[in-house]
Amino acid sequence: MEALQAHPSLKHLILPKGYQSLLGPLQTAKTLQKLKLFIEYQLEEYLELHRVSAPLFVRQHTGINDDLNGVERAVSFPIKALDEEKAEVVQSLAKWKRMALADYNIPAGQGIYTGMYAIRPDETPDNLHSLFVDQWDWEKHITATDRKLHYLKATVEKLYSILRKAEEYVHSLHPEIVPVLPEKIYFIHAEELLQLYPELTPPEREYHIVKKYGAVFITGIGGALSDGKPHDGRAPDYDDWSTPNEEGFHGLNGDILVWNPVLGRAFELSSMGIRVDTESLVKQLRIRGQEKRLHLLFHHRLMEGELPLSMGGGIGQSRVGMFMLRKAHIGEISAGIWPEEMVFLCKAHGIQLL
Repeated sequence: MEALQAHPSLKHLILPKGYQSLLGPLQTAKTLQKLKLFIEYQLEEYLELHRVSAPLFVRQHTGINDDLNGVERAVSFPIKALDEEKAEVVQSLAKWKRMALADYNIPAGQGIYTGMYAIRPDETPDNLHSLFVDQWDWEKHITATDRKLHYLKATVEKLYSILRKAEEYVHSLHPEIVPVLPEKIYFIHAEELLQLYPELTPPEREYHIVKKYGAVFITGIGGALSDGKPHDGRAPDYDDWSTPNEEGFHGLNGDILVWNPVLGRAFELSSMGIRVDTESLVKQLRIRGQEKRLHLLFHHRLMEGELPLSMGGGIGQSRVGMFMLRKAHIGEISAGIWPEEMVFLCKAHGIQLL
């Protein structure tokens, strides 16, 4: 057992004591499908989003694919019919969605959402992470006057209300799953969080603040804080993490985290933000030393004024299902490839990985 636990892939694995799944695999699959349909209806109704189709892969070297933290490798393959030109499996659709807003001619105040399915080979599997990623990616056309923190917060509150309704819906299907989300979501900037817990790492800060409030939106993720480090990584060309906001900090983006009672930890469900305009795009590329990206297709279209101002984000489908159905591992929700040692340990602790 000691040798198994020494395996690098198991470093962050959480095995809750006495864990028992409240729903079996088939019941989980059926409830998950109902939950997804419920949430999609809410997204259409309350965020004014239209369901559209999305690509599984995009052309390489166009700047459309998401670089995430800038170090993750995208899965790529040559296309025979295009003289072996390479395509990449998407890592997210942050940039593609903004171009889709223009291509679909979506008016201000409305947006789109889609099912995004990605492969992230550099991910380390654990309770929350898989090589396969599925999420609702959404993007909304906004105006220049909407590029304010208060507009972002109002949208966060709408999205959080959808999550609370979803939890109540699951409770109506399975009374044994008792709602735990608080009525309100708490807002705090990453710099304020640093000042509260200066001696702690960002994950440790998240643990304490989310345990205290139950649901938290941390703003200003991506830009350097007063200690010279960002709270977490963000690419320079979608979320605006550098623009001064009306509360005296920088950044118009953030993450929704909730307290997970099964794992006893902070649990991210969504990342979202107001997107860069031409000024903040150039500024953030300069900060990261990546001005050469301005020549790529996405960046060129943005600089030429062909893309609307927007805000958007991603909501983890399996993450939401895992939280709502009180699962200990994302592999109980979504089938995947797992280290043999992880499968063995999870089975011994009542966790059945798909």
